[in-house]
Amino acid sequence: MKHTNGAGRGTARPAEVEEVNLCHRCNGSGWVSKRVHVGHPEFGQAFPCVCQETQNVPTRITALRRYSNLGALARITFANTRPEGPPGGAANRQMFADAYAFAAAYAESPEGWLVLSGPSGSGKTHLAAAIANQCIERQQTTFFIVAADLLDHLRATYSPESPVTYDELFEQVRNVPLLVLDDLGTTSATPWAEEKLFQVVNHRYNNALPTVITVRGPMQRMDDALRTRLEGFNGFSRVWQLGYFNNRPDLDIGAVPDSMLSRMTFDNFDPHGGQGATRTDQESLAEALGAARSFAADPEGWLLFTGPWGSGKTHLAVAIAGVSLLQDRPVFFAFVPTLMDHLRATFRPDSVIGYDELFEQLITVPLLVLDDLGTESSTPWAEEKLYQIIVHRHESNLPTVITTASDMEELRKTKPRLAARLVDINVVNDVPITAPNYRDQGRGSASGPVEDTPQPGGARQRRRGNRPGPR
Repeated sequence: MKHTNGAGRGTARPAEVEEVNLCHRCNGSGWVSKRVHVGHPEFGQAFPCVCQETQNVPTRITALRRYSNLGALARITFANTRPEGPPGGAANRQMFADAYAFAAAYAESPEGWLVLSGPSGSGKTHLAAAIANQCIERQQTTFFIVAADLLDHLRATYSPESPVTYDELFEQVRNVPLLVLDDLGTTSATPWAEEKLFQVVNHRYNNALPTVITVRGPMQRMDDALRTRLEGFNGFSRVWQLGYFNNRPDLDIGAVPDSMLSRMTFDNFDPHGGQGATRTDQESLAEALGAARSFAADPEGWLLFTGPWGSGKTHLAVAIAGVSLLQDRPVFFAFVPTLMDHLRATFRPDSVIGYDELFEQLITVPLLVLDDLGTESSTPWAEEKLYQIIVHRHESNLPTVITTASDMEELRKTKPRLAARLVDINVVNDVPITAPNYRDQGRGSASGPVEDTPQPGGARQRRRGNRPGPR
């Protein structure tokens, strides 16, 4: 029987030692465990085999490479890997570069755990394989296996025809000096599968055995028992995220429509307002435009646009998103009522994306744009989800743009918990727009702006100026 991993790589199982003349004591691993009772200080520990003293370096590396189960992945090294990683935005490239540097250092002296999480295609397995190959060159016994394949092999050992026993394979994975467990999923598994994975992870955690684990999907979706081990404490486990979740245009979630990007730019924003705009209205538009340009140049903190519908709030928010996209900064753009629909839909059995995956994107994306806050259905569930998103980004001070037709007093009444975050002047720049609706009142009038002129008794009267109208 051959072990295979998820990519179809065939490798030798421990019983096939005759093919490469491996040591009969350790099956070529270079390490053995002592037969001691449970609770003994040396129970479960790995010790160097005597064969390590007799093998020459090339022979030992050849044996270790066969034992490693890497198969075709044996070609992957740090030397032939681009530090900037696979194609993607600047933020994704930086995330890969940071993880690459840490992984290369880890491979020189593996201690503790390294956990690489992220969506498919972000480079997790690539870095894990590079670590394994580097350790083999340093003559460290390494075993690479895909989590799903490990479970398949463990199930197969119950067959009477299996040439390898359950205990043999299970002990190999639990005690190998360096284990690379690839593609640990975040989807639901059977109780048996969860138990076996936890036994492996828990044993290596308790014995502080160097381990590299790649996780497909956000860590928040994992079983709590597994997650607490993977995240570790006191620096024992380092978690690196590669790539942003749900950054796939085919899902049509979070992307800014091209039609909006092309027509809602800073260059074509009209700060003169529509027909009926006063000097005060125009000043508010000019201030909003200036604040939006400054934020787009250096996104920091939050920008809150308040004002009536059609006053230009969404235009400025999309213009900010457009600048960020041109600078390769990931953006998640969401019309809040539609976002709530997407979050609810993730609970359907046929959903192409999990709730936690979408939620993780919302709370970690470099720039989040929430358009038209306050128009969503005010169910307790919707309020709670919005509150969780806003609290996380507020406490992390992650760049966020919010537009709403509600003023702060209305938000305090209808959404007091959200309003309590939005009034924080240390994080949020509140930019009110007083201009009337562009769409209702028209644009391009031949007349100038309406001016606010004092009248007896404090009343104000609007009159037209004589300068040319807005472009």
